[in-house]
This record gives sequence, C-alpha cells and structure tokens, in this order.
Amino acid sequence: MAAGSFGLTPLRSPAKKSEGASTISRKLPSRLAYIPTVVENEGGNRERTFDIYSRLLRDRIILIGRPIDDVVANLVVAQLMYLAADDPDKEIQIYVNSPGGAVTAGLAIYDTMQYVRAPISTVCIGRAASFGTVVLMAGAKGKRYSLPSATIHMHQPLIGGKGLQGQASDLDIHAREIIRIRTVLNELIAQHTGQPLSRVEKDTDRDYFLTPEEAVEYGLIDGIIEQTRVPVLATSR
Repeated sequence: MAAGSFGLTPLRSPAKKSEGASTISRKLPSRLAYIPTVVENEGGNRERTFDIYSRLLRDRIILIGRPIDDVVANLVVAQLMYLAADDPDKEIQIYVNSPGGAVTAGLAIYDTMQYVRAPISTVCIGRAASFGTVVLMAGAKGKRYSLPSATIHMHQPLIGGKGLQGQASDLDIHAREIIRIRTVLNELIAQHTGQPLSRVEKDTDRDYFLTPEEAVEYGLIDGIIEQTRVPVLATSR
C-alpha cells in the first residue's frame, strides 16, 4: 500500500509489510467491531504502528464520530491542547459526525476551540445535530464546511433520562437552569451565524433541519466540499 493508506482486514490476519504502509485490525470491546491500524515503514526493517486516530492526529485531524459526553469531550480537549502546544499557528481540522450530547461536555470543546490560537477548520460528514452543530459552527470564519449529503440540525436543549423528580423548588431550579443554557446556546448561534437572536430563538424552539446549502445561507457553515484532489493523508506537510 502507499504510505498513509489504510483499510480493514480480518481479525488476527497478519500485517502486510511493504515499503509504505500496511494495515491490521484489532478487536474492540465497544460497539465498534474493528479499529484500523496503520503500519508505516520508516526505512530498513523499522516500522511504526498507529491506530487510525493517532495517525490522523499526526496530520492535525480530529474526528468526532459519536455522541458528545464527558469522555469524548476530554479526548477532544486533550488533542486540541496538544496540537496547539505542538504548533500554535498551524491549522487544526475537526470532522464532525455526531448527534450531539451533553451540553456541559460540548461547551468544554467549544471553549477550548475558542481558547487555542491555531485556526480550526470544521467539516460536517454524515450529520451534525444539537451540540454537534455548535462545534461545526465554532470553527474559524471561512473554514467551516460540509460534505454535500450531510444533514445539519438545531434544537433547544433537552432534559435527558426519564424526567426530573423531586420537590417543586428543585424542579424550578432545574427549569431555570435549562432556560439559561438555552439562552447561552441561542446567543452563541446568533454570534457565529450573524442571524438575529429573535430568529435563532424561533428556529431552535423545535427541531430545525438544514441541508448544506441552507446551512451556508443561514451562516452555520461557509461552503460545501464536493471533492478533494488528493487524500488528506497524502497532502504535503
């Protein structure tokens, strides 16, 4: 295989050795059955093995491909901080394919994106929903994109689980907090899109789905990527 290429192979099959890179797969205990592993030749008989996410990180690429919880947020924040320390001025790319998740976890990612000096490009693949959309729009102005078949979705924050229980005063506290969070998120959307706050409040009051073209018009993203000329991992450094 050419350097940087990857693919899935059956479990326990031997890794292929070549002048460039080869791949193996290992079993995961989670919902993912396999995770690709890239083996790169460093000259002679020396090889270095990366899981695919670490290999992408070498090219300053972060993938958010699952619901955003505290674990995902901590991983993304750690990667952002590492890349910012490695080169504070070089672009970071975040690919988003997420249904959203916990607001507090999402805000940790959002705040870190605004904190680091490096410009951050965001790309929606598949879907960006709820806080996934907030992460998508939080990229640097002019560097927020979507693939042509993706779906982008906004709505007001939801109370998870089976509902709140407790005294009326406690319920009132939680109700006021979720209203505060809704205001914060609506203000962020208005800030990054340039839309009037009144329109954002109306649009997010219920589920609001957008095509990539509509997301460009709304100001959530800046463009649609039709095709790249070369694979991402093959781009020059």
